[in-house]
Amino acid sequence: MSNVNWEAMQQSRRVLAEKLRLLETCRQHWQRLLQQFDDIDNLRQRLDYQTYILAAATLTASLVLGIADLATSGAIEKRQAEDMQSTLSQVLPDTLHDNDLLNSVATVGTGEPGDPATSVYIARKSGSASGAAFKWSAGGGYSGPILLMVGVDRDGRLQGVRVVAHAETPGLGDKIERSKSDWILAFDGRSLDDTAPEHWKVKKDGGDFDQFAGATITPRAVVRGVESALQFYRRHREEILAAKPGGG
Repeated sequence: MSNVNWEAMQQSRRVLAEKLRLLETCRQHWQRLLQQFDDIDNLRQRLDYQTYILAAATLTASLVLGIADLATSGAIEKRQAEDMQSTLSQVLPDTLHDNDLLNSVATVGTGEPGDPATSVYIARKSGSASGAAFKWSAGGGYSGPILLMVGVDRDGRLQGVRVVAHAETPGLGDKIERSKSDWILAFDGRSLDDTAPEHWKVKKDGGDFDQFAGATITPRAVVRGVESALQFYRRHREEILAAKPGGG
């Protein structure tokens, strides 16, 4: 289990313990009230009776929700990790690394516009950095930003690109998805070294990449996004390759 998942579980347990403590305090106050008043009708007229009833109901509901959250959080985290592992395996082939990518993460980037702080999954082979993968937001989509997962070898050559989230038009712009077409595979093997800046465009704009019939904006945004992701890797290549193994 990663440090992040462990800390999240510990926090959930602390919250649950605090709710249990508050519920016990409420129960003790309730018992004291019952001991002080034998006449239930008089008791019901007291404002603090109403307050404690409301507090008890609220804490009970919170406790139930807390227990349910604690019981399901592990399953949710496991599913998220499985989904991430599946995506990473599509952009970084197994032959490129022998480490657990989910536990080899470094955060790079200045946080400035155009250079966001980014979690980078570092591939290692026999202990040496052999590549990297990271999520990258491609702006300029028809319906908003398009989130990519980009994988490169240590020299910055693309091993794979996948679209992980978008809101493009079904039947038109969604052809950027691997499940809808092979278009995204056109990036495999490309790099900034062998593809000049003027070629990082769709063919309609004089570049190398196909556009879709009736949908040029979406592929144009992805092409620009992939080029931008490669530029990010080039800027931080030495930092990424020198990062120490482990989560971060």
